Amino acid sequence: MIDLRSDTVTKPDNVMREAAHNADVGDDVYGEDPTVNELEARAAEAVGMEAALYVPSGTMGNQIAARVHTDRGQEVLADRKSHVVKYELGGFAQHAELQVRMLETDRGVPSPDQIADEYVAEDLHRPGTGLVCLENTHNARGGLAIAPERIAAAADAARERDVPVHLDGARLFNAATALSVPAAELVDPVDSVMFCLSKGLGAPVGSMLAGSEEFVERARRTRKLLGGGMRQAGIIAAPGLQALENVSDLETDHEHARLLADGLAEISGFDVQEPETNIVLVDVAGTGLETETVLEELAERDVLATPFGPTTIRFCTHRDVSGDDIETALEAARNAFDAS
Repeated sequence: MIDLRSDTVTKPDNVMREAAHNADVGDDVYGEDPTVNELEARAAEAVGMEAALYVPSGTMGNQIAARVHTDRGQEVLADRKSHVVKYELGGFAQHAELQVRMLETDRGVPSPDQIADEYVAEDLHRPGTGLVCLENTHNARGGLAIAPERIAAAADAARERDVPVHLDGARLFNAATALSVPAAELVDPVDSVMFCLSKGLGAPVGSMLAGSEEFVERARRTRKLLGGGMRQAGIIAAPGLQALENVSDLETDHEHARLLADGLAEISGFDVQEPETNIVLVDVAGTGLETETVLEELAERDVLATPFGPTTIRFCTHRDVSGDDIETALEAARNAFDAS
């Protein structure tokens, strides 16, 4: 199988497995796991923040950030297609008792004018706007790499109103790679950031939540509340340390995505969005077929992808897919759907 469903399907390589085997461990709830402590320090440095916290998943990291930054009942401003809106089971409402004001945005980022228009001041009748949540890369909009000036403009508009900003940076290093800027530059305008080790960087589990020392201290307590307190977590943190060494490999994933997109665009009925990172969105409405039918045809030829709408499919390249795999996948697609 050539698995292009997600960059979460990667298997830990031998270096990661060896690192897990040899990891120096302790009880992380007591702050005594040296491998976790090293990972947190290196992660904070990588994004230019004061401190970082190791969490089991990116979703937990986003949920912790929302709870720490806000008071119950406040509103969150977020793009309507953002991960925190579409794919986290209404967690902001369930875990932090927040209301989400969903915005239709350009490239997934609220403009300063939108933030100004949608901001609600706290008064006797309304709890007010408590958080702006951004995303980079933007998954549902096709892995868009959001430029630092767009992030900064939104963050500045929020800060003018004393509203904190959290960045869902699940694929932050993909954005940094595509834009040829340091990850810390993308993060500099915001108050907190979550990034995943278990996507393009290839670790088997885990994400990082970073911010100020005060923020991370409060986040650590909230992690415990949500059941994320781990014990000898160095076993899984050690592969995470290795994952931080894999940032330079992301450009290869992006090259493979461009190769895949170019090939799929030649197939009759496929309308392909030009990829900016490692995600390729394809509208198959022109084939007259629905998403599931197209996916079934591909799966019969040992190619897996993800449904992303009634006629939209997502392909996601990653470190376990080679250039030869991309060519094989394209040949399978051509065989299934007549090339023009």
